[in-house]
Order: sequence, then C-alpha cells, then structure tokens
Amino acid sequence: MKIQVLGSGCKKCKELYSRTERAVQTIGLNVSVEYVTNVQKIVAMGVMSSPVLAIDDIPVIAGVLPEVEKIIELLNVAMQK
Repeated sequence: MKIQVLGSGCKKCKELYSRTERAVQTIGLNVSVEYVTNVQKIVAMGVMSSPVLAIDDIPVIAGVLPEVEKIIELLNVAMQK
C-alpha cells in the first residue's frame, strides 16, 4: 500500500501528514507515509485543492482536514480491496 500526503507545506498539510501517520500506527500498518510538496504531482492527480490524501495513487480526500478516525476508515477500506 502506498500512502501519500500532498500539499504545499502549509500548517493544514503538515497536520494531515501527522494525522495520517497516527492512523497508520494505530492500525499497525507497516508502511511509511510519503509527504509530497511537488505542485506538479498534485496537479497530475487531478486535484486543485490541498491537502490531499492519496492511497495507491488515488486521491481519497482533498481540501479538508479529516479526523484520525476518518483516515483509519479510509485505510481499512483500501486494505479490503
């Protein structure tokens, strides 16, 4: 599983990265979370607002800062696929 947080490096983006790392640790996933600040990669994913949470190169959240519980839910759904 590939987990990425994409953003400009703003406070909101950094917080999504932190929450995503907590979610990964909480459910015991043995994967790292990549923090991407390259705007071209964000645009290439077809999203225009940040921060973005992408799982396996698919944006699952864009422009909002979800709670850790929501991120855990998204990760669990992705693991079932």
